[in-house]
Amino acid sequence: MSEKNTNNALVRRVNKLLESRVEHDKDTLEALKELSTFFTENTLNSRRNLRSKIERRSLAINEEFLNAFREVKSSLDNIYQDVLAMNAAVQCMTNHLQVTKTQTSQLIDQTAKLQNKSQTLSMQQEVANAFIKNFQLTAAEQTVLHGATRESPITEEFFSVVNRVQEIHSSCRVLMQSGYQTLGLDIMQRMTLLQEAALERLYRWTQNQCKYIENERLVPLLIKAMNKLQDRPVLFKYILDEYCAARRTALVGSFIDALTLGEGYGSTPNPIEMHANDPKRYIGDMLAWLHQAIPIEKENILILVKGCDKTVVSDQVRQSLSNITEGLCHPLKSRIEHVVSMDAPATVLYSVTTLLRFYHAIIQQTSKRDAYCAW
Repeated sequence: MSEKNTNNALVRRVNKLLESRVEHDKDTLEALKELSTFFTENTLNSRRNLRSKIERRSLAINEEFLNAFREVKSSLDNIYQDVLAMNAAVQCMTNHLQVTKTQTSQLIDQTAKLQNKSQTLSMQQEVANAFIKNFQLTAAEQTVLHGATRESPITEEFFSVVNRVQEIHSSCRVLMQSGYQTLGLDIMQRMTLLQEAALERLYRWTQNQCKYIENERLVPLLIKAMNKLQDRPVLFKYILDEYCAARRTALVGSFIDALTLGEGYGSTPNPIEMHANDPKRYIGDMLAWLHQAIPIEKENILILVKGCDKTVVSDQVRQSLSNITEGLCHPLKSRIEHVVSMDAPATVLYSVTTLLRFYHAIIQQTSKRDAYCAW
């Protein structure tokens, strides 16, 4: 380059510097301010070394900046690795959640099905419990029905259980009408067997206890027992026959005691046969004793069959009273025949005949059929 061109360039630069207004150039001001921090001596050597010094300072600043950014980069790398690890963990958790969601969905479906099934089973259990309650006997009721032992007495609870068996038996018809014929027939057959076993036990107990009709504690139970047994005519008749046999023996014994010992229905302490020498009084006392004894026996029979159908058992009651009093015929007849066979005056025979007719009418009135339909 020629010297002239060099001078022109220098002139342009100088003019440019002179024309520039440094006070309005912030960058230049900042550069000068920074330059003043390390350019303290304005010497020739300092001016010559200014460029290298600025370059070294710039290099130092860049190195500091680089070191600072190296730490930042290391931190960012660590953060990046952490983010990658977090991303892997999140992805793993997402996959796990997805699997869990699928399993949970299946579990929820299964739980819903189990809940529905549980509700169905609960309803079935309630229906089963209601069915058992209405169509089955409890263990305690079966014990009452069969008795803990063969000698177990009959109680009020026994009749309650028998009534329940009859109710279940009747309810089976409703069950059969509802479409459960097999089940209804099975339960009905079972109840029939229980009912027969209960009546058999009741029959044995009544057969043994009916002779104690004077026992006030047994009377209510005997009445209920006869009420249940009237549906079994054969068993009912056996009970009455057993009762009649027992009462006939007892009545004959009481009559003999009244004749010989002075004991019995309404008797005086003196035996009736003490007045055997007075035919009228002798026969009158015997007939009077019968007049008092027969109504008591009739009343006992009526008490025994109090719970039965009156139109059904009226004839049996009359026949039973006849069976009970039949045992008195022979001792009474033999004594009356003995008195009549004696050489008694006609007035005595007339009096005896009058007594016989009088008591015959009274006893006949007591023992006629209509009297048994009035209780």
